[in-house]
Amino acid sequence: MSSPVPVSVESEPLTVGDLTAQKLSSSVPLPTDSSVITGPIRRTLFFLAMPVLAEQVLNTMVGLVDVYLAGRISASATAAVGLSAYVSWFVSLIVMLIATGTTAVVARLEGAGDHAEANHFANQSLTLAAILGMIVCPLMYMLAPWFTAYCRLTGDAETIAVTYLRTEAFGHVAFSMTLVGCAAFRGVGNMRTPMVIFAAINVVNVVTSCGLVYGWGPLPEVGVNGIVGGTVIARYLGAILTVILLVGGKYGLRLHARELSLSLDRAARVLRIGIPAAADGAVMWMGQFVFIAIISRLAPPPMGEAYFAAHIIAVRTEALTYLPAVAWAAATATMIGQALGAGDSRRAIRVGHEGVMQCGLLSLGIAVFFFFGASLIYQQMSTDEAVRAAGTDPFRVLALLQPCMVVSIVYIGGLRGAGDTRYPLLITLVGAILIRVPLGYYFGVVCRGGLFGAWIGMFGDMIWRAVGATIRYHQAQWIKTRL
Repeated sequence: MSSPVPVSVESEPLTVGDLTAQKLSSSVPLPTDSSVITGPIRRTLFFLAMPVLAEQVLNTMVGLVDVYLAGRISASATAAVGLSAYVSWFVSLIVMLIATGTTAVVARLEGAGDHAEANHFANQSLTLAAILGMIVCPLMYMLAPWFTAYCRLTGDAETIAVTYLRTEAFGHVAFSMTLVGCAAFRGVGNMRTPMVIFAAINVVNVVTSCGLVYGWGPLPEVGVNGIVGGTVIARYLGAILTVILLVGGKYGLRLHARELSLSLDRAARVLRIGIPAAADGAVMWMGQFVFIAIISRLAPPPMGEAYFAAHIIAVRTEALTYLPAVAWAAATATMIGQALGAGDSRRAIRVGHEGVMQCGLLSLGIAVFFFFGASLIYQQMSTDEAVRAAGTDPFRVLALLQPCMVVSIVYIGGLRGAGDTRYPLLITLVGAILIRVPLGYYFGVVCRGGLFGAWIGMFGDMIWRAVGATIRYHQAQWIKTRL
């Protein structure tokens, strides 16, 4: 990496030397006072990641609270809420169609010193998010019975899941706008505002969901339906707060009514980056959704329901690793995007390696906690002895692969920050379609290996994604990506 490497920013490829010369002229107005571009990489990355980590933890607390409340009700409620978590995840992956392109374009323009254009793209993306949310809402409402039938939920679990999914569908418009607004804030290096937004969402969700489940104060006691009620209310609060902060214009971006009118050229520029990322997310979700269908077929009820609930608890708990990885990936994407915009490709390359190192060390500590605390985790997350027995031992093996998750997420986040979204799609296709699903079905269903057998497919996918992402990042071809 000692020799000059090519980079492209809205032009033909240039060398680092070319870009350095341009910085000395007036032809490329690059900022010199931004710590994201000029600050020490280790310190800057760490302090960019911290607010995003807080944001992610607060966001996931919404899901953990939902699973916790459901676990106090029944295994059927846990299975139903767990299914809704996969559907919500699918929606967030669809929103990547806009969010990934928004962060990449806004960061690249901000790094190049064109704040006005960066702000315009943020406005355009918010309009796209609202349109996408209005498309997703009725789609998820209509598909609710299909989701439950596909996962073989019956009886109370089916009834709870359909009602939950249809109620949650009305919150997807707000959810989309919040995610994209926060992606734009991160593009300009503002990590604290999304943290504040998700803190507010989390507080409202906890209070409202618990209040509706147990009938606190003036709130009616509606049981499991109160869980989704609190979630939807919290999501609309998040969207309203996002819009208010953008209208105020004090946090790096400003909402202008005249800039909300959609420009097809600018929308296409965002979507050109976002479409492979959304396809990546869709493939990942389909692989995961087929995988949970495999989990639901490991055994007939009641053991099959216990396997399903144990899997959901593991996925939710694994957020303790996933969230820091996403936080460092977001910070890495911002720094790489702005570094490439400023013409400093060497700095961009170093950022990804630093992100993996920092978050990787954290994941080692989490892995130790998961391994030795598996029994305690399942005791706290479920009152059902069958669920506890099904999940504890497989979860200890999953603990050992937490560093692989970090490597794949952070490096892929860096690739997306540069606008390289096609290669991550290939990694996901191989992992989900050729590894996770076939191995999970063979060892879990054919060999009757239970939850551990099915998870062999998940383990293989995690290892492959780490290897594939590492190879692509080290090749450094992504610095040539044009936006």
